[in-house]
Amino acid sequence: MEVGEIEELVKKLITDTIELDEIHVVFDGSQCRINAISDLFDDLSRVKRQQAVLKPLADIIKDGTIHAVTVKTFNKAQWQRDKLFNS
Repeated sequence: MEVGEIEELVKKLITDTIELDEIHVVFDGSQCRINAISDLFDDLSRVKRQQAVLKPLADIIKDGTIHAVTVKTFNKAQWQRDKLFNS
């Protein structure tokens, strides 16, 4: 599977399960970095946020399509601040 196909697969698996405002996926080798943005995360702990994003990826992690996954979750206000300070 090509890198772009894997990125699109990851996006689809997550967005089919969680309603997000934005999602950014970067796949490099077998490592996947995900930024998920939604105000749905407001009431969730950091662990629950990560679990919500990782759960739809269980099969492609298990089959080795992706190995290492880094997930960062933000509500819309947090995302705007992060973009402002880290761009």
